[in-house]
Amino acid sequence: MSFSKFVSFVLILHLLNPTVVLSSSFLSSSNGWSEIPKKFLHFAKGPELVDWIVGIRRKIHENPELGYEEFETSKLIREELDKMGIPYKYPVSVTGVVGYVGTGKPPFVAIRADMDALAMEELVEFEHKSKNPGKMHACGHDAHVSMLLGAAKILKEHLEELKGTVLLVFQPAEEGGGGAKKMLDAGVLKNVDAIFGLHVVPDQPIGTVASRPGPLLAGSGFFDAVISGKGGHAAIPQHSIDPILAASNVIVSLQHLVSREADPLDSQVVTVAKFLGGGAFNVIPDSVTIGGTFRAFSKESLTQLKQRIEEVIKGQAAVQRCNATVDFYENEKPVPIFPPTINNKDLHEHFQNVARDMLGADKVKDMQPLMGSEDFAFYQEAIPGYFFMLGMRDDTGPQLKSVHSPYFMINEDVLPYGAALHASLAARYLLAAEPKYHSPKEELHDEL
Repeated sequence: MSFSKFVSFVLILHLLNPTVVLSSSFLSSSNGWSEIPKKFLHFAKGPELVDWIVGIRRKIHENPELGYEEFETSKLIREELDKMGIPYKYPVSVTGVVGYVGTGKPPFVAIRADMDALAMEELVEFEHKSKNPGKMHACGHDAHVSMLLGAAKILKEHLEELKGTVLLVFQPAEEGGGGAKKMLDAGVLKNVDAIFGLHVVPDQPIGTVASRPGPLLAGSGFFDAVISGKGGHAAIPQHSIDPILAASNVIVSLQHLVSREADPLDSQVVTVAKFLGGGAFNVIPDSVTIGGTFRAFSKESLTQLKQRIEEVIKGQAAVQRCNATVDFYENEKPVPIFPPTINNKDLHEHFQNVARDMLGADKVKDMQPLMGSEDFAFYQEAIPGYFFMLGMRDDTGPQLKSVHSPYFMINEDVLPYGAALHASLAARYLLAAEPKYHSPKEELHDEL
């Protein structure tokens, strides 16, 4: 991006008014805009564009990179934006990229894709499988990036439909690194009115979407605990203080936080997924390490769980004559606790209108909240945001495995759907929001 273009965007962002919240009347599809989603999907399904999006996805899949290490992925994104003539800001939060399509004037709306892979070995036999040992795109972020680039191409080819500016947010480090928080702290969404994000899912049919207003995904946090006793011979346990016994009691007691302390209507989960202790059959170890996650749909519940997890671990260890230390990674992880993902209710109506116009009413599903977490929630804490699931199951093809599996695969037929939905949600949002910027005050700012 040229320096002069970037300066102009910064000036516009500085002068704009605060976030616009759309009323339901503005979000209806009865204003002559209902043809946009089908037009964009038809364009996205063109053979040339499909081949291009698939090619992008495969390049990214072959070269998975972990959080804040997505340098080659970021380079590929910038090269493609350059080819399209789309200006961008880089670097943002180490490897992030933010592109701009449209008039360069308000209103502003953002669409987001995460870029990072997971630290796991790919076990799929695939011509374009990972070339980086111990790293794999096992959560679909390669598809998310290629779909956002596809949306950029759709929007660039339909500039006449854009009554404002779309920000293309390519974000690093979603997988536990808090990349969304870093992007937000960098100011990329200043004066942006709304943001949309999606995630591919293997259990919903291709050409369908699912979401809900309000809480969609849980907030989450991590914990580790070291329980220390006194090691010794397994034949004479009375001379030892057994940390394995203490840890076992801790794990059982932690489950009572949900079953006996939480409101049954307030979904919570505490999972101990790590237990490390001892290395011999006949030796009681000096210490045991356990670790896991806790999840809930409100910050209040997360705070309460965090407090009680520490109290239970230390208290139960003391009952068994052991000592315990608890670490919530507050000094190590960029974001130790992720907030819940809560969808804006007005944007839910907007999403349903756009998705129904594109896919048909029977393809737009309501879903129950899930206990997984997503750092898209940080954007939603700052501005209205909406997150949805994009199905990719094809019952005539291979059975798709769940995300975070070494056998996870992408049904590449999903790619044009995601690209067209991104573009349609953004374009239609701008059409609805643009009339609110026609006061003399905003016109004066535009002239500046």
